[in-house]
Amino acid sequence: MQRIDRRKASVEAGSTNTFGGSRENRLEPGLSRSLEAAPKGGGLLLAGAMSAPLFFAVAIVLMLVREGFDIRKHAISTLTLGELGWIQSAVFVAAGCLALLGSIGMRQALRGGEGSVAGPLLIAVYGIGMACAGLFRPDPGMSFPPGAPAGMPATMSVSAAVHSGAFFAAFLALVAACFLLARRFGRTGERGWKAYSIATGLLAPILIAAGSSPGSWIGVAMGAAGLLAFGWLSLLSLRLRADRHSA
Repeated sequence: MQRIDRRKASVEAGSTNTFGGSRENRLEPGLSRSLEAAPKGGGLLLAGAMSAPLFFAVAIVLMLVREGFDIRKHAISTLTLGELGWIQSAVFVAAGCLALLGSIGMRQALRGGEGSVAGPLLIAVYGIGMACAGLFRPDPGMSFPPGAPAGMPATMSVSAAVHSGAFFAAFLALVAACFLLARRFGRTGERGWKAYSIATGLLAPILIAAGSSPGSWIGVAMGAAGLLAFGWLSLLSLRLRADRHSA
């Protein structure tokens, strides 16, 4: 009788382990973490993809409504000046934060291999730099905003220096990420993405240099450089997000 009771108790315990709460955690830890991270990673990559569209959509609207703004003479950064300048400043910060979130999603998506750590880290530097650039403003000049001196500022304020330094640090980090991930794409046989990344890394600095030369259309050149580089990050984020969902 005791032997039958022990066997019955064993069967009941096995049933509990099979169907009860104690079996909920029997999934392998790595698989469980991957399943939990998948939706989160997809959302983070989507945030990174929205960085460039948000930045340029708001900038284009402000270009059209801000009195005195001329894209040939004024960089997008000067939209942070004047009465409505707070809008573009906020967009700098928001775009940087979105890129920073995207860098976390990119780290989750690039599982091992070349650039899986340094690439997302460079994107994070870019995001932080953009956010910092939004917290400081350039000096007014070239008659914008209305009432500003007609020429370029004779000296650079601390705010303008920090703004410029943060933006160019962000831009250089993004260019470095282009070349770093181009090597990864080359090793994985993705020739299209390799060529696209190299072209972006080469052309964007050339456009910045062209916009910095005297008499150039500074806003057009630098805007094109930003559209090229920031757009690369958005497309890369979307591509990595699509890879996660198809895996």
